[in-house]
Amino acid sequence: MRITSLYRDTQKVWETPETEVIFGRSEDKLPIILDLSPDQRVSRMHGRIWEECGLCWIEDLNSSRGTQLNGAEIKGRGKQQLNAGDSILAGQTTLRVERSDTNGLTSQTKYLEHGTFLLREKRHLESGLAIAKDIDATAVDPVPQDCSGDVAARRLKMVCDLPFQFATKATLGTLLPAIVDQLVEVIPNGESWALVLGDPETDTLLLRAYHYVQRTYLSETLLRRAMTERKAFIWKKSKDVDVTGSVAQSGMEIGIYAPLLWQGEALGAICAGARNEQTIFSDEDVRLLVLVSQYAAMAVATHRRQEKLRRESVAKAKLLRQFPPKVANHLLTRSGRLRLGGRRSEVSILYFDIRGLTQLAPEKQPDEVLEILNEYLSVLVPVIFAHHGTVDKSLGGGVLAVFGGPEPDSKHFENALRAAVEMQLAARKLDEDRQPGGVPRYVFGIGVHCGEVVHGFVGASDRMEFTVIGDAADLAARYASAAPEGQILISPEIYKHVSRIVEAEEASIPGKPEGALIAHQVNRIQENAQLETNAKQPEPSQ
Repeated sequence: MRITSLYRDTQKVWETPETEVIFGRSEDKLPIILDLSPDQRVSRMHGRIWEECGLCWIEDLNSSRGTQLNGAEIKGRGKQQLNAGDSILAGQTTLRVERSDTNGLTSQTKYLEHGTFLLREKRHLESGLAIAKDIDATAVDPVPQDCSGDVAARRLKMVCDLPFQFATKATLGTLLPAIVDQLVEVIPNGESWALVLGDPETDTLLLRAYHYVQRTYLSETLLRRAMTERKAFIWKKSKDVDVTGSVAQSGMEIGIYAPLLWQGEALGAICAGARNEQTIFSDEDVRLLVLVSQYAAMAVATHRRQEKLRRESVAKAKLLRQFPPKVANHLLTRSGRLRLGGRRSEVSILYFDIRGLTQLAPEKQPDEVLEILNEYLSVLVPVIFAHHGTVDKSLGGGVLAVFGGPEPDSKHFENALRAAVEMQLAARKLDEDRQPGGVPRYVFGIGVHCGEVVHGFVGASDRMEFTVIGDAADLAARYASAAPEGQILISPEIYKHVSRIVEAEEASIPGKPEGALIAHQVNRIQENAQLETNAKQPEPSQ
């Protein structure tokens, strides 16, 4: 019997071989089989549904609020016949019943999308049940231990042990030789055994593990045939035909091949061969080789999947150090994996300079210097991320942040300015919190500039970092170093984009040989001010 219940948009399916079901709200003293909790309008023992003489019936058990069958009240009317499609309402719960023999339900395996109720029952020791026999599920042997004289049973035992053998290998470097070792045991009359994997990017076949009595050559043609046709086979050299290619070079007289298939994909192939023309591979050898290949393919696919997840996890961890979580996820999902290279565009660059930290390095322990820098980073990086910025790098006692890269941002001028002001406040508060403990106070300055740079990912394919290259970064650092203690200096290029929302004083930065630079010292951002032309923050392109 199968019963579907619907209560407040929550649907559940319950199935039982029992021919009678009591439904209501569960209580230890009452034999409720179908628990309709948390519907409080259902009585403790509300009603029953049962099969009798090939028909299905329902009866209300004197519930407080009654039971409706297809909209009609049945309380006090005795048993009522249930037909396919009938709707039962108990409290606020709707029930539909299917008999066990409907559409051959008893002979079908079914998937229950919303799960099914399990019986609430006492433990078996408390209900009078006894365990007749048990075995250790971690040490099950499908083949009798005493099979030393039975070659077939011994080979079958080897195959049955393969999943356990392969599961203990932590890397492909240990798994692939283990597969070949098992291949040697299963096909002992061979003289050469090998495992080949395909490279999905180049479509080349790579020999990854082998075992031989005498070195031989592998036939790529036969390997590809096994993978393409998805078939295992035995080949034997014909005496009437001259053989050329790698088969002739190998000196092999007979061979046996099987593809490594996983979810419809041929990952590679395994093979064995012999130079002795008297060697025979049997149909049983082929079947056992196929079993080995299936277990091997599953193990290889599992390792590849784990390695892919590990690489993605490492890549995401690196991105999260430089980008806000939303941008990091977007960069991963947009292209599958990051690519080396960059592009040229205008960005805003913010440089936060902790003065004197590099000079303290020789005087303090390395851990102390890093602890100071990490304290600042812990409060500054979240501010950068909150304003859609990217942490390019930590330079000695400074932090370089980029706004408008790698994803375009029409508000990068304003976002950089607002981030600078919030970083200024956060750094001041950090210094105030550290003062009562007698911790030295460190002077900082912030510089913001915008300009055209080349930005993108550099490094090796597995050690990429986002960076910017251009004079704009150097100028931002120069504005930061010239900023008065705890203040923000922005360049004229930034100022012309944010002048409507900022109050600032013009200043001059002396320098040689390029001469003085004009700057603007930020006093405050006007409350509720926003640039008219940059009213909407664009979402990353999908």
